[in-house]
Amino acid sequence: MELWTLSLQAATTSEAQEKIWRERPDAVAYAHKMWIAIKGSLDQDWTLESGGWLLKLVCSMPTDTMAAEVKVFRAEVIKSTVDSVAKTHVGSANLAPICMGLLAIGDSSALKLLEKIEKENADRKVQGVAALAVAILLEALSDDPGTMKRRLTLIRKAIIESADVEIDGVTVAKLAEDQLYVIRYLSKGRVAPDLEGTDVTGAKIKLSDFSGKVIVLLFWNTAVNDCERILEIHRHMVKKMAGKPFVLLGVTNDSVGSIRALLADESVTWKNFRDTDNKLAMQYRILGRPVTFVLDKERKIQYVGNPGSFAELTADALVLDAP
Repeated sequence: MELWTLSLQAATTSEAQEKIWRERPDAVAYAHKMWIAIKGSLDQDWTLESGGWLLKLVCSMPTDTMAAEVKVFRAEVIKSTVDSVAKTHVGSANLAPICMGLLAIGDSSALKLLEKIEKENADRKVQGVAALAVAILLEALSDDPGTMKRRLTLIRKAIIESADVEIDGVTVAKLAEDQLYVIRYLSKGRVAPDLEGTDVTGAKIKLSDFSGKVIVLLFWNTAVNDCERILEIHRHMVKKMAGKPFVLLGVTNDSVGSIRALLADESVTWKNFRDTDNKLAMQYRILGRPVTFVLDKERKIQYVGNPGSFAELTADALVLDAP
């Protein structure tokens, strides 16, 4: 994917870009290869790291456009891996990668299993990673004071027990620090941090320039899964909201040439912050793209999550309420 993205960014003509688009690595194919390699040995510890990677991969695939057979495959991977962990590996000292895979699943069964690992696993480092994953999952469930207090307790445990553990090259200490920042600045109801930068023309642009409008802030790039569908969803949103107190703003780390080509053929119909060094993404603690923030006319955060129907429904309701 990294090599493919670099090739796409280096392409200088629309014909070259179209050719490279057709050569995009197929995540489903790689997921199938990994599953064939590990599915017969899920009761063995050596599969845990690969299983965590695979869970994150299949959970990143957009389900609204997924073929029926891929949905069946995705469900098989999730159920078999979760069942294996619950049955065989809760006490394993090698569970850190799986904890992050369970986080990617993000449902109540994953939360319960992570809570079980955090309480029952004898390895304190694994406990800390599981505690961090639980704290992150709880963010989507509730923002009441009791839940917030529990999240802070779990994050503290993660820092104490697992600060030096690395997940995908990032330490738990850094991930926990980012979660504390999210609680303070990026939770629902908080005023979203102002972003300041330039667009692909070099013109200066600030998030606060659009105060008084409902803002959909989309962190994306051309390497995200199902990119063409993501672009289609947001073209539709821009068209539907025309003339209303609404603006869609992208934040992308794609090359200027790549974005200009997408603007020229109207694949992209909204203004974008250039973020080639990922500084703006880090300001919002973006770990993976795409991520959508929906902000009300006072720039308060009302939705954080995947692009799609929930983000659009939130924006619709806010636009209706706007004077």
